[in-house]
Amino acid sequence: MNVMQGHVLAERECESDEAPVPAEVQDAIRTLLRWAGDDPHREGLVDTPSRVGRAWREYCAGYEEDPTVHLHRTFEEVAGYDEVVLLRDIPFQSHCEHHLAPIVGTASVAYLPTDRVVGISKLARVVHGYARRLQIQERLTAEIASCIWDGLNPQGVAVVIKATHGCMTGRGVRTHGVDMVTSKMLGCFRDNPSSRREVLSLINND
Repeated sequence: MNVMQGHVLAERECESDEAPVPAEVQDAIRTLLRWAGDDPHREGLVDTPSRVGRAWREYCAGYEEDPTVHLHRTFEEVAGYDEVVLLRDIPFQSHCEHHLAPIVGTASVAYLPTDRVVGISKLARVVHGYARRLQIQERLTAEIASCIWDGLNPQGVAVVIKATHGCMTGRGVRTHGVDMVTSKMLGCFRDNPSSRREVLSLINND
């Protein structure tokens, strides 16, 4: 057995431990491969339908979770801290609901606590919970902000997302190097101009 065969065998053994992909899902992927102009029965594509099926279950794992659960455990002993809490540039990957193309970017999440804070890793988990669904960037931004707002009852929430879209870089106008930026402000960050300037300055590292 050569090295390449060993890698293929190890990959197949790993994949065999996962839940099987339904036949109708694999048939749909074979149909797409044929429609794209290839032969789904050639050696390099024989296992592609099952691999793609498992990959999409992983890409869309956010449908199987409620991101709000990550905010249930909070901490009140913060020694009187009452300033902005910011987790900046959280990397994420999602998929566009219009073309199923990748959306790759970063999210910055900030909130001004009232009397409690949450572990910082939970903010990233909220981002990933919503990103692992079919999305448009505007809705993703709003969902993250609403989740933090409802889960922590803070004085303000700010979410800024910067991402590139495969539906723009890989098809259509095929324009690279372009970021889409969206933001959602709630509470004091929406109503108070000085608070808004402060949080945007922190997010932009001005």
